[in-house]
Amino acid sequence: MFTLIVGGAASGKSEYAERLAVAAPAARRFYIATMQPWGEETRQRIARHRAMRAGKGFETVECPLNLAGLQLPEQGAVLLECLSNLAANERYDPAGAGEDAFCSILDGVDKLLSQCSDLILVSNEVFSGGIEYEGDTLEYLRLLARLNRELAARADNVCEVQCGIARYYKGKEPYLHDRV
Repeated sequence: MFTLIVGGAASGKSEYAERLAVAAPAARRFYIATMQPWGEETRQRIARHRAMRAGKGFETVECPLNLAGLQLPEQGAVLLECLSNLAANERYDPAGAGEDAFCSILDGVDKLLSQCSDLILVSNEVFSGGIEYEGDTLEYLRLLARLNRELAARADNVCEVQCGIARYYKGKEPYLHDRV
């Protein structure tokens, strides 16, 4: 089962994604962390996310680049957090895919899908802020929007989280509706 979760900053999408991953019937849970700790702000954000998932049975796998090269030890539920960071890393990191980021990320998601029973992928919704961007920032946003559209087409379930509430546009909420 492949579920794509999108939402704005601080929308509750990460917490919702973790609840889905914990409710999945898989014996093991993997958290694919894509954020690179570039400064104090990102280190604090990483610490906050680690604290959120503490005690929930996740095995953290750091993968800021080359998702297609990731090999999981066995099948399980996978939470990839988040596509936005992965896209930026692949596009701008000297070791990333650069102009080929779109295809590289899609190849990585396909490989990940072949290794897991459930994939829950978190991404940012990027064009509702009302701000006009230019240059490379606009190119990054277009890359992320293209990835979101393509992955939404491939996913079994697609939802947007706002204020901690998930609204499904495709499919239905897996697992949680049976346990409420």
